[in-house]
Amino acid sequence: MALEDIEWADYIFVMENAHKKKLSKKLGNAINGQPVISLGIPDDYEYMDQALIDILKSKVPAYIK
Repeated sequence: MALEDIEWADYIFVMENAHKKKLSKKLGNAINGQPVISLGIPDDYEYMDQALIDILKSKVPAYIK
């Protein structure tokens, strides 16, 4: 994730708490009040895995206002 990705985000979603910690260490200063939400999804899916997409579709809407 790049600094440009953080600046415009309303929400920041990560799959695991470990990702949240890495993000804070790497780009913590760029996070300006946006919520960083760990979805509790193990990071063992392939890119665009349909099972992961289904999980994201079921979890993310609960956090969007």
